[in-house]
Order: sequence, then structure tokens, then C-alpha cells
Amino acid sequence: MKVIIGSDHGGFELKQELVKFLQKEGVEVKDYGTYSTDPVDYPDVALLVAESVAKEKDRGTLGIIIDGAGVASAICANKVTGIRAACCNCPFTARNAKEHNDANILTLGGRVIGLGVAQDIVKMFVNTPFAGGRHGRRVDKMMQIEDKYHKK
Repeated sequence: MKVIIGSDHGGFELKQELVKFLQKEGVEVKDYGTYSTDPVDYPDVALLVAESVAKEKDRGTLGIIIDGAGVASAICANKVTGIRAACCNCPFTARNAKEHNDANILTLGGRVIGLGVAQDIVKMFVNTPFAGGRHGRRVDKMMQIEDKYHKK
């Protein structure tokens, strides 16, 4: 299992803790920054993580992006072809995002949730498999929408 992680300044402190947590869980982590609390633009980080996850799609690589609220990074990441980013604020939504929607990027709000909840969300996201079946048909429909509106 490999996770590519990144944050803006609003998610920096939570990212630092989650990198350590993932490594203790035996997950290979690639940190795309930021590396301080100095202001950076979340679209830049979201794009780096999303493009990297999209390139690794057949290897089961997941992404985690943390900004202040988690929403903006999900919006940015979902612009990249092949990405299904979900902003989750509880373990239930993380499980649903992976199990039903085959999400490949988790976004979190560093100013919304605390470390313990974030760890529970990340653990659920990383360890939940995609259920397939009827959910596979629905994910295929999502991807057809993407194909219709993304320029090739």
C-alpha cells in the first residue's frame, strides 16, 4: 500500500501527524509538502497529489490531501481525469467513499477535525476495499460523465 499525501498551510500540522501514523501502520508514504506553515495555494498541492495518484491508478496508490476545510482540495483533485476525491469528516463517510464509490483520494480539513478522528478516518479509508457489484456499475456511470465532459 502506498499513499501520496500533501497539504496546504492549513493542513500542515495534521499532515505531519498523519505521515507518522501511516508509517507506523506499515504504509509507504510519499509526502508532496507543504513542509511548513508558510502560506501556499491548495490548488497547487491538490494537483500534484491528484496527478500522481492518476498515474499510479493500476497500482492501488491512494492520495490524501489536507487543507483548512477539505472541500477545496476535493474540488481541485476531481478536475483530474480518473480521480474520485472525497472529503470525509467521519469514518462512515470514508468507508462509504471507498466501498461504494472507489474513491482514490481522501481530503480532510485540518481546521475541522482533530487528530484522533483523522486517524480513524484515514485507517478506514486505507483499509476499506471497493465492494464492486452494483457499485461498480455506478462508478462506471460516474466515469462516463467524466469522459463526456473532459477534453481528451
